This record gives sequence, C-alpha cells and structure tokens, in this order.
Amino acid sequence: MSLIILLVVLVVLALYLVGIYNGLVGGRNGYKNAFAQIDVQLTRRYDLIPNLVETAKAYMKHERETLEAVIQARNSAVSGLSAAKANPGDAAAMQQLAGADNALTQSLGRLFALSEAYPDLKANQNMMQLSEELTSTENKVAFARQAYNDAVMSYNNRVEMFPGSIVANMFAFQQAELLKIESEQKREVPKVSFT
Repeated sequence: MSLIILLVVLVVLALYLVGIYNGLVGGRNGYKNAFAQIDVQLTRRYDLIPNLVETAKAYMKHERETLEAVIQARNSAVSGLSAAKANPGDAAAMQQLAGADNALTQSLGRLFALSEAYPDLKANQNMMQLSEELTSTENKVAFARQAYNDAVMSYNNRVEMFPGSIVANMFAFQQAELLKIESEQKREVPKVSFT
C-alpha cells in the first residue's frame, strides 16, 4: 500500500514539474512572439525612411550630410533588428537594437527640424503622408515594445520564482532582457507639422 502511495506522489510531483516546465516554455514563446510584433513595426518604420529621404532629397539639396546620416542610422537600426530577431531577449542584442533605434530617432529629428526651413517640402503631399505614417508606426512600436516587456517580465518571474527557478536551472532557462530605450522617459514621438 505504501508503494502505491509513493508512486502516486511521484506521479503527481512529475506532473507538477512538467507543468512548470511547460509554463516556462510557454513564457519564452510568449516573449518571442511579442518581439515578432516589434519586428513587424520596426521593419515598417525602417521601410518608410528611404521614401522619406528620397522625398526630402529633391528639396534639401544642400543638406546631404543630414540625409546620409538618416540612411546610415536606418541601416544600423536594421542590423540591430536582425541581431535581436536572431535571439530575442538576449541582453547584448536588445542593447544594440535600443542604441541603434535611439540614433535613428535622433537623426530623424534633425531631418524634420531642417525640413521646417523648406516650405515647399513641408507642403509636399508625399512628405506629409510619409510623416503621418511614420508617426503612426512610432505609436505602434511603443505599444509592441510594452507588450514585449510585459511578456518578458512574466517569463522572468517564472524563471526566478520558486519552484520554477529549480526547473529553470535544471533546463538552463535564461532570463530575457527588456527592450529599453535609453532616454525613454524623455523620448517623445517625433512631432511633425507641415501645415
């Protein structure tokens, strides 16, 4: 009789550990899916930028350095996104992406500031539409980043809390890194006004 009770306890314990393991896998898959949403929005943002630069290029012939800086920052951000996409949650990849995205935001800010000096560019329908799409995409990126960070926090809690921490250590589950924007408290969506 005691052997049956021992077997039942072992089966229940095994099922409990399997549940914890499956929860960790689900959490990891959840934050990876949330990062995929960031990927979609950042890719859209990065795809809009060359069109924006091409539109501005016709009007801002004397601002070549600024236009080239935007394209260079965009290419760096695309590389950062590729690295992060290969390993969502990796601390180095998230820091590289955040740094590249910050540099891109700063160079776009300079482009928009300079465009104020070109009334014909401000009135250009294509420029207005691209700016509006870029602003909308910035908002979507912020929401996707928030969902990703929430999923990472939930996953990290499972990895750190007892008894999940025991299973996480047994199967080498690592904590995931949040996607932080360095100047997140100061950062605002670029405000573009062509009216």
